[in-house]
Amino acid sequence: MPGVVIYSSDFCPYCMRAKHLLKSKSIDFKEICVDGKPELRREMMVKSNQRTVPQIWIDDAHVGGCDDLYALERAGKLDELLAIS
Repeated sequence: MPGVVIYSSDFCPYCMRAKHLLKSKSIDFKEICVDGKPELRREMMVKSNQRTVPQIWIDDAHVGGCDDLYALERAGKLDELLAIS
């Protein structure tokens, strides 16, 4: 199973939606909360070149944010990335 990492905020509805989708597929993920942690937000920004949360990786592939995750789901490509059969 690939490693899934999500940089998030506890107060972000998009983060909640992205985590809900992953949980609905029984996908374990590592959550890195950036609330009050500017060093982690900087780390996320350097890795993703984005300022907003969530930022999601599957293995070493940067998926993007919540809308990108749901777009993969609608296109039928998310399960393949997550190696779900």
